[in-house]
Amino acid sequence: MSERESMPYDVVIVGAGPAGLSAAIRLKQLANEAGAELAVCVLEKGSEVGAHILSGAVIDPKGLDELIPDWRDQDCPLAATPVTENHHWILSAKGKSAFPEFITPPYLHNKGTYTGSLGNLCRWLAGKAEELGVEIFPGFAAAEILYNGDGSVQGVATGDMGVARDGTHKPDYQPGLELHAKYTFFAEGCRGHLTKQLMREFDLAKDAQPQVYGIGIKELWDIDPAKHVPGKVIHTQGWPLDEGANGGGFLYHQADGQVALGFVVWLNYTNPYLSPFQEMQRWKTHPAIAEILKGGKRVSYGARAISDGGWQSVPKLVAPGAALIGDTAGFLNVPRIKGTHTSMKSAMMAADAAFAAIQAGRTSDELTAYTEAYEASWVYRELRGVRNVVPLVKKFGDTWGTMFAGVAMWMEHLGLRWPFTMKHHPDNESLRRADQSKPIDYPKPDGLLTFDRLSSVFVSNTNHEEDQPVHLTLKDPEIPIKFNLPVYAEPAQRYCPAGVYEVVGEGDDLRFQINAQNCVHCKTCDIKDPTQNINWVVPEGGGGPNYPNM
Repeated sequence: MSERESMPYDVVIVGAGPAGLSAAIRLKQLANEAGAELAVCVLEKGSEVGAHILSGAVIDPKGLDELIPDWRDQDCPLAATPVTENHHWILSAKGKSAFPEFITPPYLHNKGTYTGSLGNLCRWLAGKAEELGVEIFPGFAAAEILYNGDGSVQGVATGDMGVARDGTHKPDYQPGLELHAKYTFFAEGCRGHLTKQLMREFDLAKDAQPQVYGIGIKELWDIDPAKHVPGKVIHTQGWPLDEGANGGGFLYHQADGQVALGFVVWLNYTNPYLSPFQEMQRWKTHPAIAEILKGGKRVSYGARAISDGGWQSVPKLVAPGAALIGDTAGFLNVPRIKGTHTSMKSAMMAADAAFAAIQAGRTSDELTAYTEAYEASWVYRELRGVRNVVPLVKKFGDTWGTMFAGVAMWMEHLGLRWPFTMKHHPDNESLRRADQSKPIDYPKPDGLLTFDRLSSVFVSNTNHEEDQPVHLTLKDPEIPIKFNLPVYAEPAQRYCPAGVYEVVGEGDDLRFQINAQNCVHCKTCDIKDPTQNINWVVPEGGGGPNYPNM
C-alpha cells in the first residue's frame, strides 16, 4: 500500500513556464465560458514561478495576443520595452560588419516584438492563472509518471522530501504526493526528464528526426545610462567560434537600464576542448561588446539548453492520457530565435482538445484533436518554412551555410517550398577524439568583464540541499575515467557551464567528481555526454537556480 497521498484533478500540468501557464489559463477560460467546473493544477520544481526560467528574450506577442488580447493594458511587464532597433553583426576578432536587414525575410526583422524577462512574464501569467482558480504548487518537482492499469498516463508523483544522500530518511522526511488527472500535460521545457521517459514508453519520436540542441549562456548587466537604448536588439555571428562550431551572441537593451546578453553554442561542436562558458566570456572582450559593458556591473548569470531541431524533430505530441506542450516538444524557431509564441500556442491547442474531451466524458485517451490542430496551425507552417536552416548551416559552415539558409528562407517565404527536408544527427556523436583536436587556450578572467564559473554560479543564486541523492546520475561510474578521459579528455569538465564535473587526483588515482550543488539545471550533460552515460533527474523541489528576472 502506497504511503503517498493522492489528489484528483481534471488536468495536471508539469512545469510553470509559458506553455504550462498558458494551458492552465486557457483551460479555465474555456470552463468559465461554458459555466463548467474544471480542476487544474500546475507543478513547478523551482522555488517560485520564474525561478528556473531563462531566455533572451525577444518575444513575438502572437501567442499572448490570442490568450489575453488586452495584456498590454494589464500591467504586463513585457509591455515595458518594445523593440525599437534591430541589428545583426558579423564579427571578426577585432572588427564587425552589419548584415543588411533588407537581405533577410521580413519575419527576421523583429517588427512588433518586445524584449524583457521571460521569468517576469511567467510570474505575471501565474497571477492571471491563479485569478482564474488554477492551483500552482512551486517547490514541488514531478519525479515519476503514474500509469493506469491499461497503460495510459494516470498523472505524476512529486519527489520525496528529506531523503539523505545514502537513501535513508532524515527527520524531516515527507513522502511525495500523487496527482491523478484525466489528462496530464508535460511542459518541462527543453530536455524534460519525464518527457524523456514518456517518449521512450510510447515511442513518440519514432517518426521524427533526432532532437538537436544548443546551450545558451546569459548574463544580466546594469550599464552606463548614457549607453542604454531601450529596445535596441543586437545579434552576432562569427568570432569567437572556429570551424567545427556554430552559434552566436545576443545583446538586448531592456527596461531599467539593463542589458541582457549571452552566447549560444550549438551542441554539435566537434572539438572536445571547447568550453561554451569560456566562448561566452571571450565574446564579451570583442571591442564592440566590451564598449557597451564598460562601466557596468554584472548582476545575474544563468544557462539553459535550447531545442534546435525544429519541424522535423517534433515528436508525436500525444499519448494515452498525456500531451507534450511547449519547448519540451521542441517548437523553437531557430532563425527567429523565438519559441515563446509557438510554445504558448501549442499549449492553447492542447487545452482546447483536453477541455472538449472532458466535456464529452472522455478520460486518459489520446488527444488527437491537439495533433490535428497543430498540423493546421500557424505554428506548423512557421516551423516548416525554416526546417532546413539549421541542417544547412551545420553542413556547409557559418558562411556558406548562412547564405544557403537565406535562400531557403526566402524561397519558402515566397511559397516555393523545397521538395526535401534535411536530417539531423545526435549531438553526442559529433566529438572528435582529443588526440585529433587542438586544445583551446582561453584567457583568464579579469573579474570585471570576464568571470570564472564558480563566481557566475554564485550570482545565479543556485542552491541545493547538499544531503540528498545526487541528481546527476551515471549509468556506469567507470566510463568518465576509463573511456571519456583518454578518448575525449573528459569533455564534461568543459561543456558544463557551472563547474559541476571535475577530474581530480593524480597519476593512477584519478576520479570523476560531481559537484551537484552547483547545477543550474541546463541539461547540457544529459545531451552532450558522448556515451549518454549521464542521466539528469530532478533533485528535491525548490533546488536549483533562483533567477530574479532572467
